[in-house]
Amino acid sequence: MSENNKNNIDWDNILKKEAIGLNGEDLGEVLEVRKSHIVTQKGILNKKRYYLPKKAISNFDGTILKVNMTNNDLDQYRGNGDQLFDDYSSFKSSDMSKELETKIPIMAENLEVTKRLTEDNVKIIKEPIKEIKKIDLELTHEEITIERIPSNNDNSSPPLSPPNEDPNESTTELIIKLKREEPVIKKYSFIKE
Repeated sequence: MSENNKNNIDWDNILKKEAIGLNGEDLGEVLEVRKSHIVTQKGILNKKRYYLPKKAISNFDGTILKVNMTNNDLDQYRGNGDQLFDDYSSFKSSDMSKELETKIPIMAENLEVTKRLTEDNVKIIKEPIKEIKKIDLELTHEEITIERIPSNNDNSSPPLSPPNEDPNESTTELIIKLKREEPVIKKYSFIKE
């Protein structure tokens, strides 16, 4: 390709186009166009970049960029992305002295995500709480009622003392069982959920 035909190439139009070598080899897809070279990338998982000089370009038909080199030539143009910025000279002032030029470091950050095991202690305190409960409980009991019945020599009721004893001199003791209900209180502990 002549120098005039190279000047007629629309360099913005070759981006994302396929670059082909002399024997039809795949030289990758065009990623960038720089002042003196183009950058192509080849591969799907293991991507490789190549910095091909513009003078090696022979033709561009609007779809495919033809380059005057083979796969064997490609390795010498392989780059890792650290190639110098070739347009630096256009930014450099001619009247700037060497002492005033400054290199500016570019900061990068990496994010590292890890995990760690932490333990939390749990303190469980169980303490008794006293409650007073009032319960109405119906209790039954027996009572004795003593009634004095006048004696009028009526023999219809049985005598309480033996018949031959003198009531003034004898002592009689009677035992009568009285029944009553008493509350029984039992306290049980249980788990309250």
